[in-house]
Amino acid sequence: MLSDLIAHGHQMQALTPARGPVDFHVMATGAGFERRANEVYSWEGLKRGDAPFVVIQHTIAGRGELDFDGTRHALLPGSTMVLSFPHAHRYWLERAQSWEYFWIGANGREALRLARAIIDLKGPVITPAPSAVDRMAAACLKLIAHPDPLSGETSVQVYAALMALHDGLFGAAAPVGPVLAPQLARTLSFVDAHLGEPLGIDRLARVAGLSRAHFVRRFSEEVGQSPSDYVFTQRMARATRLLVATDQPVTTIAEATGFAGGNYFAKAFRRAHGQSPSEYRDRGGR
Repeated sequence: MLSDLIAHGHQMQALTPARGPVDFHVMATGAGFERRANEVYSWEGLKRGDAPFVVIQHTIAGRGELDFDGTRHALLPGSTMVLSFPHAHRYWLERAQSWEYFWIGANGREALRLARAIIDLKGPVITPAPSAVDRMAAACLKLIAHPDPLSGETSVQVYAALMALHDGLFGAAAPVGPVLAPQLARTLSFVDAHLGEPLGIDRLARVAGLSRAHFVRRFSEEVGQSPSDYVFTQRMARATRLLVATDQPVTTIAEATGFAGGNYFAKAFRRAHGQSPSEYRDRGGR
């Protein structure tokens, strides 16, 4: 449980349990519960050696920053960063900021496969369900609370954390409709998490890791809409929900969903729904 880890207090532990005659495909390299504040804290993914490994890092309080393939992400409370190394990324603490988090490091073929699959499908920053966070925190606590764990024990805990992350993201539900390529699934998740920000074609192509022309063609073929039409549809759908479910001013909703001003939003809304946002709200979404 996360509350148990917090009660335990800040601690880091490097893990190098003695290997037996059998190699595991998931092994822990370290774990910790830390708080950083007003200090130089910066890690670059291409400057941590050539041996592949994985880091899962969950933010409890404060804020960290991540640059992943040229896209910047805010690491806020409730978000989990999943990274594989070596890779072109950097995460750091801004000056005068604080950041409290727990983390688990791992290596091994299966750890890398699972982490990279999650990154491909959901991106490097995700928001798992609270139950998954509790399971990851419990695994972290077991890794740092025992000074001399056996190799099998550390493998179990890392695998438990990865499976908790999987369950918190995908659950037991079967996929509905065709399964998208990982690059496009990652892009859809990114759009959903950044609707209030500029989402031009070039930015989305970078998230997908594809050239602009290749991205537009594949997106249109697999999603059934152009990237621009998809972003507009998602913005309008969220704005429509916010009009009915909240008392936020129309201009606030327009800004939160990425529309270029309240006037543009009102005109776009009228074209889509045949009435103004205020009329739609007054009629209870009818």
